[in-house]
Amino acid sequence: MKLQHGQAVALMVLCAALWSTAGVVTRHLEAARSFEVTFWRSFFTVLSLLVILPLWQGRDIFRRLPWRSGYFWLSGLCWSIMFTAFMVALTLTAVANVLITMAVGPFVTALFTRVVLGHRLPARTWGAIVVAGLGIGWMYGQQFSLGAPNLLLGSLVALCVPLAAATQWTLVQKSHAEGLDLDLVPSVLLGAAISCVLTLPLAWPLQAGAQDIGLLAGLGLFQLAIPCALSVVCARVLKAPEVSLLALLEIGFGILLAWLGANEVPQNSVLTGGALVLGALVANEWLGWRNKRV
Repeated sequence: MKLQHGQAVALMVLCAALWSTAGVVTRHLEAARSFEVTFWRSFFTVLSLLVILPLWQGRDIFRRLPWRSGYFWLSGLCWSIMFTAFMVALTLTAVANVLITMAVGPFVTALFTRVVLGHRLPARTWGAIVVAGLGIGWMYGQQFSLGAPNLLLGSLVALCVPLAAATQWTLVQKSHAEGLDLDLVPSVLLGAAISCVLTLPLAWPLQAGAQDIGLLAGLGLFQLAIPCALSVVCARVLKAPEVSLLALLEIGFGILLAWLGANEVPQNSVLTGGALVLGALVANEWLGWRNKRV
């Protein structure tokens, strides 16, 4: 059954809320750290999607995947980098730092498609990229001046997420131009599997107890597998700017949850830089949407 517009909006808000839970959950882990956090979340994402995909797309889904396509494997590699960098960054720096750094993803994607695919960028997007760059620069500069190496390192690790995401979306557009439509949900499964394989040696010996494994299992299912599948369904109904703007709710939800659930108050420099980044994003998407409707 096809979703109505209002239903798709509500479902996308739910996706953003589910995505936002990673930060506060990691603050309640007892023993799991760094690469082990990534390993367990990716492991349970694999298990979840191995059940969800056949129920959703048919039992023969795994036979229909483009195993011989380089784009499919590169897409999976990009997802694995995003999964690993995101969770490692959360163990190094504040939740707000990670989420705001990730918010520059649409601008990095725009730059990548300009360089790789030759897409022309409107003046509003160039202006938004400059403003967002100033916001991120301010945030990173203040952390450097405070002499907080872990905060800065965590933010730099988080920067790998939008870089990998930009590569991912550029691959999707390039493959589409060549007649191959990448299904992103199976790519998520492949990425989670690659992440498991790569992070297990780095996570060994495993330290997580029953509580940590339970929390990370919840992240694998409810924070990653389910919202990734639901967001694909929403994207079939909503326009791209609507999806982008609704996905930004993850930042607000995530910072609020970390504040209320883990007493993690964001720094003033993060709020200032974040306001510039989010303001640039919202203005760019809104102007683009308005121009299309005129």
